[in-house]
Amino acid sequence: MIGTSTKVASSFRDPSGYLFWRNGQLYRRINSIYFCNYEHLMKSGLYNTLINERLLIGHEEVAALADDSGPSTIIKPKIVPFISYPYEWSFSQLKHAALATLTIQKKAMEYGMVLKDSSAYNIQFYQGQPILIDTLSFEKYNVGDVWVAYKQFCQHFLAPLALMSTRDIRLGQLLKIYIDGIPLDLTSMLLPWATRMNFGLLMHIHLHAKSQKYFSDKLIKVKRPKMNRIALLGLIDDLKSVITGLKWKPLGTEWAEYYENANYSSEAFSQKKFLLSQFLGEIKIRTVWDLGANTGIFSRLAADKGLSVVSFDIDPAAVERNYLDCLQEKQSHVLPLILDLTNPSSDIGWANEERMSLHHRGPVDAIFALALIHHLAISNNLPLEKLADFFSKLCRYLIIEFIPKNDSNVQKLLASRKDIFPEYTVEGFEMAFSEYFAIKSKIQIKNSCRTLYFMSSKGALYSGHDMDIN
Repeated sequence: MIGTSTKVASSFRDPSGYLFWRNGQLYRRINSIYFCNYEHLMKSGLYNTLINERLLIGHEEVAALADDSGPSTIIKPKIVPFISYPYEWSFSQLKHAALATLTIQKKAMEYGMVLKDSSAYNIQFYQGQPILIDTLSFEKYNVGDVWVAYKQFCQHFLAPLALMSTRDIRLGQLLKIYIDGIPLDLTSMLLPWATRMNFGLLMHIHLHAKSQKYFSDKLIKVKRPKMNRIALLGLIDDLKSVITGLKWKPLGTEWAEYYENANYSSEAFSQKKFLLSQFLGEIKIRTVWDLGANTGIFSRLAADKGLSVVSFDIDPAAVERNYLDCLQEKQSHVLPLILDLTNPSSDIGWANEERMSLHHRGPVDAIFALALIHHLAISNNLPLEKLADFFSKLCRYLIIEFIPKNDSNVQKLLASRKDIFPEYTVEGFEMAFSEYFAIKSKIQIKNSCRTLYFMSSKGALYSGHDMDIN
């Protein structure tokens, strides 16, 4: 392979190997220290089983090389279109990722292997379902060994799911602070007392946390515990039962029921969908971010045209419904995610490089900002020029809806506060966005005072021709 390699910033903790980019392609180096495990994965039949069941990302071997670090094997994994993180997932997404991890662990044992780590960051959503992306997560199983990834699984999956299910859905955001999983002692303190009556949560959270605390300050060497195969399989089955039993049903928040209560007439709503389809038909694109997507109706409209769509919303209930609707409709081109645009996901982790910000996961071909701008400008006091600048750094095309002050939804926002937004007018909106975008179309939606704009970027973010995205 010719060219300069750039190591993926988040790929540094595992001595087994690492990811790197070269000539626009993603590769994974497998170091010699791991090769016997990799060979067993490939020759035992486990790799093919996981690929056939869509539980592991596929790859092709492309080269072997030797350098100062010793001999290694190079593989080229399939690219996941958008990398997402556990703190951006809905309740059911995190739950399904947890169950997929347990399924992979159990299947690995059938072929004499186990997962040596169970990080939620090793799971991504690919073609509508959770899939393991770290080929180096497996090691040979030695009879009598405990599952070394058990604690990590409890912190990355069970702890947040238990907190979201029994206490408050927003506690899933603790994963932003604790990127190696929510500590079990903290989880135990936050969970309702009644969870101690749940045998699974008692064992895997409360007593697990107590055991950790007991041994944390002991200087004596603790004898390595043993666990036979049947007991280990029983542990996996028990974790699966506990995870399956955790439920969260939204009570019907304002945004999860937005389309049922929106002040669009059926004619206006149909026209909005028609215009969106028309605008998309005028450009050659492959990727869309739908910001403020609510339950994803317009996201799925774009996906039905073969586009890859990331569907963002601030409301966990709306994202949950969007995800479950996509599963029911077998819509594999939409990825629903939780995102607060006023405080979007940032660069975090070691040296602020392990987990990427929203900005560093862009740019994207097109952005939808439908029925969104008034929330940002009025509810959050964001000047229109800052919004225009923000969008211009993320996309080539922008389809955005302007909702004026005389709209009933804007009136609700202004009902309990002073109107300090003299620039929030059609003229002010067009002036601010014209600094960064060329307005290609401007159409007022029937039976409403709302206007839909189709814009293209004036900046140097893209060249003037349509990108060919691999």
